[in-house]
Amino acid sequence: MNSTLFLSTFAAYVGFLIALSWWVTRRHQGGEDFLLAGRSLPIFLTIGTTVATMVGTGSSMGAVGFGYANGWAGALYGLGGAIGILLLAAWFAPAREYRFMTMSEELSFYVGANRLVKNIVAVLIFLACIGWLGAHILGGGLYLAWIAGMDLDVARTVVALSFAIYVIVGGYRAVVWTDTLQAIVLFGGFILMAALAVHAAGGWSALLAAQPEANVATLARESIGGLPALSLVLVIAVGVLATPSFRQRIYSARSVGSVRRSFVISGTLYLFFSLVPAIIGMGAYALNPELDNRNFAFPFLAVEVLPVGVGLVVLIAGLSATMSSASSDAMAGVAVLMRDLWMMVTGRMPSRARVVRDSRITLVVVIGSAWLMASLSDDLIGYITGMISTLMAGMFACGLLGRFWPRYNWQGALASLLGGALASVWVMTSFMTFWGNPVIPAVITAMGAGVLVSLMTRPQALTPTQALARLDRERERMEAGVES
Repeated sequence: MNSTLFLSTFAAYVGFLIALSWWVTRRHQGGEDFLLAGRSLPIFLTIGTTVATMVGTGSSMGAVGFGYANGWAGALYGLGGAIGILLLAAWFAPAREYRFMTMSEELSFYVGANRLVKNIVAVLIFLACIGWLGAHILGGGLYLAWIAGMDLDVARTVVALSFAIYVIVGGYRAVVWTDTLQAIVLFGGFILMAALAVHAAGGWSALLAAQPEANVATLARESIGGLPALSLVLVIAVGVLATPSFRQRIYSARSVGSVRRSFVISGTLYLFFSLVPAIIGMGAYALNPELDNRNFAFPFLAVEVLPVGVGLVVLIAGLSATMSSASSDAMAGVAVLMRDLWMMVTGRMPSRARVVRDSRITLVVVIGSAWLMASLSDDLIGYITGMISTLMAGMFACGLLGRFWPRYNWQGALASLLGGALASVWVMTSFMTFWGNPVIPAVITAMGAGVLVSLMTRPQALTPTQALARLDRERERMEAGVES
C-alpha cells in the first residue's frame, strides 16, 4: 500500500474527528461538563464509548498478535473484557447515585472518605492512566511504523498528537462522540478483515489446517497452558473492573439503569467480538508464519494481503481502536489530577473559571508522560498485564471489599493496595512461567491482606451518609476554589 495514500486518508480522518469535537462541545458550561459531559450521557453514547474503549490496543493489535502466535488464545483477551464489563454492570453501576467524579473518590467513600486512601489511590490511578495511554501509543506506533515505514519514535509521536488534539479541544463530551463514531468504524473494519482473512487463507478448513495443533485446541490451552490462560482472562477482567476510564462511564451516565443497560449490551457485543481478533491472527499466520514480530500480524494483512480500499478501512479501524481507548484514559487521568491530586498538593480545589483551561494544560502533561513511557517497551500484552497486576489488583480488592463488606476500613484498604503490588512484583521476578502473569496471586494477596488488617483494627468511624457528605463538600469547593 502506498504510505502517502494511507497517511493522507488518516490525516483527513483525524481532521474530521477534530471538527466533530469542536462542534459537539462548542458550548462548554464548566469543569464538570468538560470532565464528565454534564453527567447526562444517553444510553447510545454510553454504549458507543464503552465498546470503543473495550476494543482498544490490547484487543486489536495485542489480541491479533496473540492469536497469530497462539491461535484461539487470541480470544482470551475479549473473553476477559466481556466478563469484566458484565460484572461492572452488576456490581458497580449503583455508584452513579453518589455523583462521584473519580474512582479515588469512590474507593475512599467505601472506607469513610479517608483522605489518605483517596490520595494514594489517586496517585495509583494517575500512574495507571499514563500506563494505559503508553500502551495505546505503543500499539498505534507499531501500526504506523509498519504501514508508513516511519521510525518507531516518530510514529508514536504522530499517534499521540492525533488523539491529543481532539481531546484537548473538546474534553469528555468530544471523547464519547468520537468514540461512538470510531466504534462503528472499528467494529465494521475488524469483522470485514476477519472474513477476508479467512478467504485469503483458502477458506475455514485451510486456515485451521495451517495452524500448529496446539493452537486450535479449546482456547489454545495446550499452547499457553491452562493456568496462564486463566490468568490472562482474569487479568483483563480485573483491569476492566479497576480501570478508571470505565468508572467514568458510570459517573457520566444519566442514571443507574442507563449505565447498567449500556454495559450489558456492550459486554454481550464484546463477547461475540472476542473471536474476531483470534481469527485475524490465525489468518495472518496461515499466510505468513514467519513474521519477525507477532504484533505486525494485523498491519501485515491490511498492507500486504487485502485490496487497497479495504486495507485503508481496516487500518483506520485499527488506529480508531487505539485512539478511542487512549482518549478515554487521557480524560480519566486528567479528572483525577484536577479533582484529587490538585487538592492533595495545593490544599484547595481549582476554581470553576479555571478548570477547563487547566484541564487542557494537564492533558498535555498526561499525554506527554505517556509518550515517554511508551518508549520503554515493545511487548504489548506483557506491558499491559504487568501494569494491571501491579497497580490495579489492590484497587480491585478495595472496590470489591468496600462495596460488599461494611467491616472494611482504611487500614485494610492500604493493606490491599500494598499487598497486591508486592505480590505482583514478587511473581514477576520469580514465577512468571508458572502463572503466566501475576494477577491471581496479586488479587488473592490483596483480598487477604485487606480482610486480615481490617479485622485487626477498629471499624471506620463515619457512616456512609457522613462519608458521602464529606466528599460532596470537597467537590463543591471546585466551584469556589476555596481551601480545604
